[in-house]
Amino acid sequence: MSKHGAKNQAEHASTPAVAALLKARISHTLHPYDHDPNSELSYGLEAAAAIGIDPAQVFKTLCIYADGALAMGVVPVDHQLDLKAIAHALGAKKAQMAPPADAERATGYVVGGISPLGGRKRLPLVLDESALSFEAIYVSGGRRGFDIGMAPADLVAVTHGSIAPIAKSA
Repeated sequence: MSKHGAKNQAEHASTPAVAALLKARISHTLHPYDHDPNSELSYGLEAAAAIGIDPAQVFKTLCIYADGALAMGVVPVDHQLDLKAIAHALGAKKAQMAPPADAERATGYVVGGISPLGGRKRLPLVLDESALSFEAIYVSGGRRGFDIGMAPADLVAVTHGSIAPIAKSA
């Protein structure tokens, strides 16, 4: 075991997110934790506390509609997604949050476990520029109680995403 309780990298593909990273040969760490369904914290803040990482370094994946097309915004868990900023980053006139059922259907993941990796459909992805401040960021591994650590540049590369200032203070 390495820092922050990460499991050995010789793991099997426990989720589609892990499978996508293994297939792309992207270096990553696994961070399972016991999800408390009664926690009063948001899923992301619960993950940050459980794995002992600054919330600014743990990112949540939010599905939006930009001019009617689904896309993903990935922002720190202690921030909100700026809908005007992500619309601009995607070259859209307007963005709005996608209903949870639409996000779950498009990604194949449940809310609280939506990963930017390995979803059913490849959606355009924008990562908040604050991620570049860290060697590693932590995103959902595809289920509640499971995060993956990886370099921000690797997340952008494997998802064919982009980076822009899309977060605002909560």
